[in-house]
Amino acid sequence: MAKMTLEELRKLRDSKKTELRKRDAEGKNIQVIVGMGTCGLAAGAKSTLDAFLSALDEKKLVDDVLVRQTGCMGLCHSEPTVEVAVPGMPTVIYGKVDAATAKQIVEKHLIGRTLLDNLILDRPAVDIVGTK
Repeated sequence: MAKMTLEELRKLRDSKKTELRKRDAEGKNIQVIVGMGTCGLAAGAKSTLDAFLSALDEKKLVDDVLVRQTGCMGLCHSEPTVEVAVPGMPTVIYGKVDAATAKQIVEKHLIGRTLLDNLILDRPAVDIVGTK
């Protein structure tokens, strides 16, 4: 194995710290859950997941948003599917989320606090959502 310079070691350490921060759930109240079941993976869920992580890095939201993976959501016809939970907004499931749509969700839903109504597959009915 080739020897690394001190600067290379520092860069490696910083990149690993960032990777670990992405996985840390503490203090994160926004969640993005990507369906990574067999049907999701076949439909491109891995690139969807990568696009979310990249967009969150770009927008400096790594410390605010938890990105998780789950198995099948039962919406195979609309894969890749993504559930988004933001405090003060209804939890929704978006369908057919490709890399471009993932970036849109970050910009409009997570940052702009606006639902992308044309992409929503499911959300709680108004009569079961608590109002305060």
